[in-house]
Amino acid sequence: MKHELQNIISGKSQVKHGTTIQAATNYIRNGKKTSNLVERSNDFKKQEESYLIDFANKNALWKEINIQDFISNGAEQLVYLKDQKHVLKLNDAIYYASWEDYFINLLLNNYFFPDTAYKLIGFYKNEKGFYAVVEQVFVLANNKVDLLNVKEFLENSGFINKKNNDYFHPELGIILEDLHDENVLSQDGVLKFIDTVFYLTAQFYK
Repeated sequence: MKHELQNIISGKSQVKHGTTIQAATNYIRNGKKTSNLVERSNDFKKQEESYLIDFANKNALWKEINIQDFISNGAEQLVYLKDQKHVLKLNDAIYYASWEDYFINLLLNNYFFPDTAYKLIGFYKNEKGFYAVVEQVFVLANNKVDLLNVKEFLENSGFINKKNNDYFHPELGIILEDLHDENVLSQDGVLKFIDTVFYLTAQFYK
């Protein structure tokens, strides 16, 4: 599984809705090769943003957002209703040290939870910031989530609960955090992971 995931993250293999995410990630990586900025610095993340603006310009990926469709927001994103089956999420990657890390999170989500896969459809910029715009299925929760069921489900997939709602996959070297009952919903008794926060550790690349 690790080798498969490494190929997905490097862009060598495909995952659901991964094409544009992988293209944006590779565009950032190509920019890094000519940059002298220190990775993980604030200036570095701003440089990544400039690469993504160029990427959006070249690929006609700027999106208009109808503010009347706003339905909710969290610390990291704004959520808009696209239609009866999909939502749009605007994310500024605040939880991540780099935009590349954010895109890796999307790819990992799409691998582990394809039924709620993110589709990167473009970018949005206003006076408040720069955002990736992703589309996701709209999940209408009709059951209360039991976090013990979430724990059991993830443990069956190799993730160990470290504390509270945070998990770690020791074989893969992947961290999965913030899986409280607003980020995992239950629809007809099926768990739906709608907001995931994945991180890679150095162990992943060994």
